[in-house]
Amino acid sequence: MPRLTRRRSPWLALAAVGAASCVALSGAVPALGAPPAPAAVAAAVPVQAAVTTATGEYAQRFLDLYNQIHDPANGYFSPQGIPYHSIETLIVEAPDYGHETTSEAYSFWMWLEASYGQVTGDWAPFNAAWTTMEKYMIPQAADQPTNSFYNPSKPATFAAEYDHPSKYPAQINSGVASGVDPIGAELKTTYGTSDVYGMHWIADVDNRYGFGGSPGGGCETGPASTGTSYINTFQRGQQESVWETITQPSCDNFRYGGTNGFLDLFTKDSSYAKQWKYTNAPDADSRAIEAAYWAFTWASAQGKAADIAPTVAKAAKMGDYLRYSLFDKYFKTIGCTSTSCAAGTGRDSAHYLQSWYYAWGGATDTSAGWAWRIGSSASHSGYQNPMSAWALSNVSALTPKSATAKADWAKSLDRQLEFYQWLQSTEGGIAGGATNSWGGAYGTPPAGTSTFYGMGYQVAPVYNDPPSNQWFGMQVWSMERVAEYYYATGDARAKKVLDKWVPWAIANTTVGATTWAIPATLAWTGQPDTWNATTPGTNAGLHVTVVDKGQDVGIAGDYAKLLTYYGAKSGNAAAKTTAKALLDVMWATNRDTKGISTTETRTDYARFDDVLTSTTGDGVYVPTGWTGKMPNGDAIKAGVSFLDIRSWYKNDPAWPKVQAYLDGGAAPTFNYHRFWAQAAIATALADYELLLGTGSTPDTTAPTVPTGLTVASKTATSVSLTWTASTDAVGVTGYDVYRGTTLVGTATGTTYTDSGLAASTAYSYTVRARDAAGNVSAASTALAVTTSAGTGDTTAPTVPTGLTVASKTATSVSLTWTASTDAVGVTGYDLYRGAALVGTATGTTYTDSGLTASTAYSYTVRARDAAGNVSAASTALAVTTNATTPTASCKVTYTANSWNTGFTASVKVTNTGTTALSSWSLGFAFPSGQKVTQGWSANWSQSGTQVTATNAAWNGTLAAGASADIGFNGSHTGTNTSPTAFTLNGSTCTTG
Repeated sequence: MPRLTRRRSPWLALAAVGAASCVALSGAVPALGAPPAPAAVAAAVPVQAAVTTATGEYAQRFLDLYNQIHDPANGYFSPQGIPYHSIETLIVEAPDYGHETTSEAYSFWMWLEASYGQVTGDWAPFNAAWTTMEKYMIPQAADQPTNSFYNPSKPATFAAEYDHPSKYPAQINSGVASGVDPIGAELKTTYGTSDVYGMHWIADVDNRYGFGGSPGGGCETGPASTGTSYINTFQRGQQESVWETITQPSCDNFRYGGTNGFLDLFTKDSSYAKQWKYTNAPDADSRAIEAAYWAFTWASAQGKAADIAPTVAKAAKMGDYLRYSLFDKYFKTIGCTSTSCAAGTGRDSAHYLQSWYYAWGGATDTSAGWAWRIGSSASHSGYQNPMSAWALSNVSALTPKSATAKADWAKSLDRQLEFYQWLQSTEGGIAGGATNSWGGAYGTPPAGTSTFYGMGYQVAPVYNDPPSNQWFGMQVWSMERVAEYYYATGDARAKKVLDKWVPWAIANTTVGATTWAIPATLAWTGQPDTWNATTPGTNAGLHVTVVDKGQDVGIAGDYAKLLTYYGAKSGNAAAKTTAKALLDVMWATNRDTKGISTTETRTDYARFDDVLTSTTGDGVYVPTGWTGKMPNGDAIKAGVSFLDIRSWYKNDPAWPKVQAYLDGGAAPTFNYHRFWAQAAIATALADYELLLGTGSTPDTTAPTVPTGLTVASKTATSVSLTWTASTDAVGVTGYDVYRGTTLVGTATGTTYTDSGLAASTAYSYTVRARDAAGNVSAASTALAVTTSAGTGDTTAPTVPTGLTVASKTATSVSLTWTASTDAVGVTGYDLYRGAALVGTATGTTYTDSGLTASTAYSYTVRARDAAGNVSAASTALAVTTNATTPTASCKVTYTANSWNTGFTASVKVTNTGTTALSSWSLGFAFPSGQKVTQGWSANWSQSGTQVTATNAAWNGTLAAGASADIGFNGSHTGTNTSPTAFTLNGSTCTTG
């Protein structure tokens, strides 16, 4: 097997579903890349070129690489500002084309912009990145139109997964009972919608395939459509590599493919309905949440938490839906070894591990009346993320709104840490994972197979071509999260795993001033001991061997980050030294004009023209007699190759190198610039500077101990605490509140209310402060509190009704509601903005201020009575604050380069005023009838001769003295006189 096929982002895509019954899902499998198609337009890239210097050597390196990534000339972003998988178009990995994108790329982008905020204090790019992701990678309501028909008591119809594509389509089988989805109704109640808030895993950014289907823009709109298009690839069992996939649209209206579109290649049914379906890669969503946690931590230390509060709240919402990854695929009970095993009735179907995917779909016909959702039965060690599980269950700003979410993630945290311990080899490496559906059909594992809470051990979960746990990158991605979790919490369980893993990895790492190599391919023997939480085994029979080493620059970056967090917390000298050496040697030897890269020899590209010669060989499997067409006319039929159904690859500028190889020449070499890899290195540089850098002495001093802990108020069931703020050199980011030895919550301020207590009962509280470097103070002096005596009243007040907006401005919302009633009297109301308590009121009005203009908020109210009982929340009220249109003082510089009947114009807009603009709109008129044909870095429109350019999501904030560089391509009829008058937000600008 060509070794570089391991470089894929191993995600799978669930897909086509039968129609007759209701919902069905066939299995999903891994991924590996594909081919060409260069972009012909300048990218609307978020450029923050105004910041070019930083304090500290590694922070400066971060900015240098950051600016390379954001330089439009380097091509990391599409014209819409979407990160491509790679600059290069000819690359076959998880995405089968370089100008596709993945949720992985978006998640690394979140982290990149979080690090930018940490280095510069500017959080606008972080917010803009999330907004772009929300627009283009989370399906909009129009993209999932029949979710309202979803029935949590019948989430999906069973279809088996098979070990080879030739065994597909998989027959749906309504005779196999699916369990109950225990969170579907809760999510709908919490958010008032049936839509799922999670990223689909892959999109065709330039619509290279031609399926069409931009977010919110329609289903299968064809090759002429511009903009990103949702697609799917892997669908047919654990042996289907990227070279054997048949890429298909996420919304199938039968316009392409065969008679039933692409559906009957994957799922066998009596009839087929036009439908949509999406697959989520949980490790990407959890990485985005992880980045939001660090953004919140760093922004809080800067006193700027409010700058990103709405985005952090969205990350919490994403975590709410990410819980689907914690459940078995068809919500069967855990430990299932037969299709007749019990259907789950609640949390008995939760393995609490972060699985390979979750997926959802439904009919395109809104009168058809069906939709489905599934989790996944297989969990890979490389997909676990204890850092995000901890943040979602312990950090108030990231706590999801659903009532059971916090407890689910708290249990997941413990289960993930157990999973690592169960899978750790004698040497230190972490083995594959486990499944609750052996053989993809709830089979019985072979005798002697070790188990984890009843799930069978798998050396290579989910896919085998190549084996999913032979790539060292899986180790690094997962252990990096463990290291961050250890740094943030000091959890001894995480340290124990790292204390064994880090020496093993370093022992197999070679790094000098000009040469370096890290583990690449791993081989596994034996299996872990069956898990016993009380007395875990030693795994004496589980072993890992490093087969070969290489230079994977992205993994080397994440590896350095892992060692940085571990070294900073543990003091381990070897970890610190190795992290620095890796970053230094890549900076010295692997830099080029576009970033950090190394030469790769792609022997796997021999598979471009492979055809299937038997039902067990390599090649694209198409059932005999099945015929169809891709949007460009390529025939899909038995005997085709990967290239045959992607003939456009032959037009790629790099194709001659591959053709020469197929003709018998040497294997081609490439220097790839993957977006995720560049972001991994950049963020490693920023984190190294922050924790171990030369620019400042690493902070190891804990905040001062909180003092003055006292009771602000108490009832029979709650205690409200307050204390004096701690101080710290790098800034206090929050406080942990303990009842006895139990952590009951966190606070960013100096107040906290602990509720759900018993009347006339004594409790003891302490508080600890945390800083931005992860240091935790000693506990405050304990405070003894006895709750008030109960009145005998245990009935909560009635739920507040009639919540409505009395008035609103750009920065405030005034609310009013109808009073609740209660037997012993209502004493007050608690006002919530999202999940955050923002204030209390004794009457039925409240004004929430300090808000952001043109921003959506959600409010609920709860009533309290004299006995301490609290009502359920009112119906949520959605409110969007008013917009502001700031006036402007401005200067515009306009330059144009003309040819024949076309031209390119560059426009620099400078805010010459003394206050920042939060949004802007530039206006001008063409004097000679010119037309804007395509623009970038702004939203361009034209009516007659009048042209308007409004800010993009990422460059709306224009500080005093700052400039925005925008531009467009245009046409003219022979005369191209430049405009002479410009306005910004209605104010006339100077020119020059």
